Amino acid sequence: MEKRRYSPQVSNRKVTASLLFLFILCLYYASVQCQESGKVTPPSPSTPTQSKNGLKRILISIFLGVLTGLIGAIIFAFVVRLLVRYMKRTPILKGPVIFSPKITPKSLQSALENENQLLGSSSNGKYYRTALDNGLTIAVKRFEPFEIGSPERQSKSVKRRIQLELEMLAGLRHRNLMSLRAYVREPDRFSLVYDYVPTGSLEDAMNRVRENELQLGWEFRLRIAVGVIKGLRYLHFECGPQILHYNLKPRNVILDAEFEPRLADFGLAKLTPNLDRATSGYSAPECFQDCRYSDKSDVFSFGVILGVLLTGRDPTDPFFGETASGGSLGCWLRHLQQAGEAREALDKSLLGEEVEEDEMLMAVRIAVVCQSDMPADRPSSDELVPMLSQLHIHVDPTLFSDCSADFHIVVYSAVTSAVTKDWQLVDVHEPLNFTATNRTTFWVKSDTFSLPF
Repeated sequence: MEKRRYSPQVSNRKVTASLLFLFILCLYYASVQCQESGKVTPPSPSTPTQSKNGLKRILISIFLGVLTGLIGAIIFAFVVRLLVRYMKRTPILKGPVIFSPKITPKSLQSALENENQLLGSSSNGKYYRTALDNGLTIAVKRFEPFEIGSPERQSKSVKRRIQLELEMLAGLRHRNLMSLRAYVREPDRFSLVYDYVPTGSLEDAMNRVRENELQLGWEFRLRIAVGVIKGLRYLHFECGPQILHYNLKPRNVILDAEFEPRLADFGLAKLTPNLDRATSGYSAPECFQDCRYSDKSDVFSFGVILGVLLTGRDPTDPFFGETASGGSLGCWLRHLQQAGEAREALDKSLLGEEVEEDEMLMAVRIAVVCQSDMPADRPSSDELVPMLSQLHIHVDPTLFSDCSADFHIVVYSAVTSAVTKDWQLVDVHEPLNFTATNRTTFWVKSDTFSLPF
């Protein structure tokens, strides 16, 4: 049996109608009492019974008067509250809403009416390139949050909610985010305006790498990974309330001329409840199983992106559908790591420098732990930033030969099927033996510095 939905508006109407009915009833009763008490009757000898009846009428009249006044006050307060809420509610803005001084409403409206160059498309809209009158080139996303024929298209409350979310997203500023510069509300969609980045997305760059049209060394790939995780950390830990990306994949990672990444499309999936968020190859297992999504789901998607940067392979490649590969990029990497053959997974164009290979092997471990099946086994984006940022730091092990300080060591073990973490306090009073295995296994932290070995 279908359950009836609880509607606050219907409940408020019932309460208001009930109060009005009681108010009118009390007024009627009071008027009747007044009429009866105001009738002129011939004097008659008073009796104790008549005196008692007169006193009752007086008390009833007083009670009804107080009750009528109380109900009237409640109705008045209720009406005032409704008026205040109506006056304070966010108005639905018409026309362009601008957040950048470089854009004017007139020039934006004119640019949107012109024929624009299609850049790409996604499940919730298409990207176009256009130019303003002042020569500024912008990227415009035709964001379509509603399905055709959906009643939400005409809902003012839904449009008001989307407007508030877009204004919140426009206030976010970070080096690794694509900032919303303006938006225009149209009858059935929104036009979202961003900076135009001519170098394209990470997906475009990796396709060019596979076709031998672009050489992308480990230094640049690590820079991309660090930038992506910094953008996620900002969304997860520095925004209130917390913002989830929901749709992290190479297509939504835009690269500038220095290969510094910027996250696009973050937060938009929240505005499209009917969107299928289970993007093949990049979505966490919990998205398919019970549609739960958290910041650890974003971390899983990042782990897949890191795996793509390390291997050069597309996670949707038919190779990962075979039994031998384990069914996914993450399973394949985990299998090779446990077998001690993680080097075989690395992109052949990256091999050469021994130091870089050690860094990449450590990055493989990080990619594997990010793609753990259980969200609790994945590190947070806040933990991942120092882990990846410090891969390039090298310290002469002899500096620690006379070390006697206390260190916190984070042990990343690949003995079990999933990489696990364990914090231990270690007293270092003797020279440390820094083998290649130790360097890719331990993270040494003190109060003043944090280094991987």
